Amino acid sequence: MKHKICFIVQRYGKEVNGGAELQCREMAQRMCARYQEVHVLTTKAIDYMTWKDAYQADEEVLNGVRVHRFSVAHPRNQDEFNAINAKFLSSGISEAEEYDWMEKQGPAVPDLIARLKKEKDFFDAFIFFTYLYYPTAMGIREVREKAILVPEAHEEPFLKMKLFEHVFHAPRFFFFNTPEEQQLVCRRFPGLPVSCEIGGFGIEPPDATDADGFKKKYGLDEFLLYVGRVDEGKNCHILFQYFKEYKKRNKNKLKLVLVGKPVIPVPKDPDIVSLGFVEEQEKYNGIAAAQMLVLPSAFESLSIVVLEAMSLSVPVVVNGACSVLKGHCEKSNGALYYEDYFEFEGAVNYIRSHPETVSEMCANAKKYVEANYSWERIENKLSSLIERL
Repeated sequence: MKHKICFIVQRYGKEVNGGAELQCREMAQRMCARYQEVHVLTTKAIDYMTWKDAYQADEEVLNGVRVHRFSVAHPRNQDEFNAINAKFLSSGISEAEEYDWMEKQGPAVPDLIARLKKEKDFFDAFIFFTYLYYPTAMGIREVREKAILVPEAHEEPFLKMKLFEHVFHAPRFFFFNTPEEQQLVCRRFPGLPVSCEIGGFGIEPPDATDADGFKKKYGLDEFLLYVGRVDEGKNCHILFQYFKEYKKRNKNKLKLVLVGKPVIPVPKDPDIVSLGFVEEQEKYNGIAAAQMLVLPSAFESLSIVVLEAMSLSVPVVVNGACSVLKGHCEKSNGALYYEDYFEFEGAVNYIRSHPETVSEMCANAKKYVEANYSWERIENKLSSLIERL
């Protein structure tokens, strides 16, 4: 098709680790086969904690996608951001202060917004990823009639900011990750005329995994696996507490293995093993080797790694406080969720002691992923919105 489309996201590149950024990159690359030109407007940052420029080139072509990178006006001053963020969380801030909060959170890229204004007639569609950050919050209103928003929204305090009412009322269409995300947005913004599709992320596990090789390489036997950023925002500190309590009450060989960049200190415990960042194939090897994958996060709009584990028929245990994760469990009839420590312990021990039932659950989970998270299905849905524009 001859259309020219543009994706807007806070970070972009193979060095960038993040669910929304990965989702954007995969979609942009796949749209190259359908549209005449696919562009991305983004920052030069890799680290979301500092937003410092890391990429040198202003433009480059990656897998057919024309990437335009803009310098961040200033890196994040963590102390200043923490101060205004704490004020918002404790007593609230004015709408004017919300814009200051956005500026301090970053990544502030006024040059990217200027490019959006300049190019609004050149592109046929603008697809924005993540409602929370400056490029979307400040840019989407400039091209509202051609805008599709992939919100990446979940139950969090920031949705209550008046600033985001302007963001969510701007786009022509929404491309939600799950029905639960759509329901959340509609509850938060009553009367919002929602014209949308439910998309997500295509799950394509590798043809083969080496579970035994993974165990041998790291000296592991039975283990719970966590994959993702090791951070309080993902409730990893609660996971550490729960696992330590579990080991006190259950005398077995089970370990907790972490795959991902540590942002908070990892306890010095012989039963907690942090491997840091690993390559994609190694991640899949680890999932296949695990007795179960656990995700303690209460704030997810999809969770790619949960779907990846389901696709490999690996048992999954998630935090039931997250409606999206709980939804995956209930809709698939293929995973377990917990809402307190004792339910966590019960889920872990049930998986360890009921192999036949768990095998049936895993088969259900795999079917769920295959039915709902193929790239062809997701590409067709996004293309349908672009054509409606």
